[in-house]
Amino acid sequence: MQKKWLAVALASALVCSASTAVLADEVKIGVVNTEVILRDSPAAQAASKKLESEFSKRDKEINAAGQRLKSDFERFEKNAPTMTDQERLRKQRDLQDRDRDFQRRQRELREDFNQRRNEELQKLLRQANTVIKNIAQREKYDLILQEAIYVNPKIDITDQVLKELK
Repeated sequence: MQKKWLAVALASALVCSASTAVLADEVKIGVVNTEVILRDSPAAQAASKKLESEFSKRDKEINAAGQRLKSDFERFEKNAPTMTDQERLRKQRDLQDRDRDFQRRQRELREDFNQRRNEELQKLLRQANTVIKNIAQREKYDLILQEAIYVNPKIDITDQVLKELK
């Protein structure tokens, strides 16, 4: 958050100083929409497919276990009035244990998925930042921002970054 404010302040100061000091020296500014890069780049789409294949088996297993647990619970609810107290208590404990295990497995899957997704996003961001720096140096940009409230399409270089990420 501080980096964004610092970048905005720096951009404002740079634009103000450039406009008052020397109007002939034009400041070249570009903006990249990081969200688009993380969504539309070939690397992002490949990472998404990779994560899907990596976690699909576990997800299916957990969903199947959840369906079995749900049907067993419904069966228990249906048969509970005809069970003895001891039998009902034993079955209820078993269902609670299975439910705790199911929730733990779901939580672990989410945590593992989020960790891997973050690793892939960081990798993609490093690649994108390298491309952005290359563009900035090659085309002599004074400042490139990655987030902005409003962007004039003339200074948006997101499509150029996407092309070079391929």
